[in-house]
Amino acid sequence: MSVNFDAMISTSHSEEEFLKIFKDAFFEQDQQLLASHRTILTACYRNPGLAPTLKADTSKMLANAWLKKYKRGHGNRISRRISQPPGTVADPIISIIINARLTGLTTEHLEQIKYAHRLSMSAENIQGLLLEEFLAVQLADYGWCCCWGESVRHVDFCHLDGSLLQVKNRSNSENSSSSRVRINQPIEKWYRVDARTGSYRWSYFNDKYDTDRFSEENFSAFVQQVLMGNPDALAIEADNPWQDFSDS
Repeated sequence: MSVNFDAMISTSHSEEEFLKIFKDAFFEQDQQLLASHRTILTACYRNPGLAPTLKADTSKMLANAWLKKYKRGHGNRISRRISQPPGTVADPIISIIINARLTGLTTEHLEQIKYAHRLSMSAENIQGLLLEEFLAVQLADYGWCCCWGESVRHVDFCHLDGSLLQVKNRSNSENSSSSRVRINQPIEKWYRVDARTGSYRWSYFNDKYDTDRFSEENFSAFVQQVLMGNPDALAIEADNPWQDFSDS
């Protein structure tokens, strides 16, 4: 019979007993139960509905599976990640639609538009990952831990005091299932930009922590730093003509 988080939580007599299962399992793998692990696992214990849907033959194996999930997410953060280009081919009808309206466009123009769109899609695919890592760096000084690898479901950051935070790039980037989960859970939501007005919401953190380190300027600088250090974070197709404009 397999073990899941619900079973581990329900059979543990206390939070500390639950955490000790992980501490002992990590120790056998020459791993320590770090403060970040403890904070995130405590959030799972206190909010069982948000615990990851992992299963294993034993509690020890489940603990190791959770650690592997967390470490994989951290190791594949955007500053280290090698992103893959779109796995689908462009639909030729899109160019026909555009050309039917803008009849003066040449075949070359339409090809440029097609590949510019695909490049933009690649950028959009990593936008959330860039924001996540930027916040992970900045918020660490204020007691927040990033839930790498979806080590807590529907939650991006856990605080030492038990608070839970979900972050989005834009106010309209959340699907209905994601918003519904907060109805019965103590998850606060923050988004970077209001999609209707274009206004940024960095002041939420600046006001809360009496700082000015959270800003669009600092986020933009972080994005440029990441892409300079790890160009492969942004996937570009081998035949994309816009590659010719790269300095690298």
